[in-house]
Amino acid sequence: MKNLFLSAAIVLGGLTSFASTSPISNTIVKTISIQDDYTEIKLEEVPAPITEALKKAYPDAVLSKAYKNTKSEYKLDVTVGDKVGSLYANADGSWIKK
Repeated sequence: MKNLFLSAAIVLGGLTSFASTSPISNTIVKTISIQDDYTEIKLEEVPAPITEALKKAYPDAVLSKAYKNTKSEYKLDVTVGDKVGSLYANADGSWIKK
C-alpha cells in the first residue's frame, strides 16, 4: 500500500513539472520611417516668395539645391558662411519647422 501511494505521489509530482509553463514573451518591434518624398527641382523653379523670404531671413545664404514634394512644400539646401543646412518652406514663403 505504501508503494502504491509512493508511486502515485511520484507520478503526480512528475506530471506537475510538465504542467508548469514558463512565461513566453513575444516582443514585436515596429519601425515606422516617415519620409517625405522630395524630388529635386531646378533653382529657377523655386517660387519668388520663397527666394524673397530666404533673402530677407538669411541675406548671406547661398541656395545650392531645391526639392519639392507632392504637398507643394519645398526643401532648400543652403550654405551660410561655412555652415550647411536645410530649410523647409511652403509655396507662399512661410517657413515650416521639421
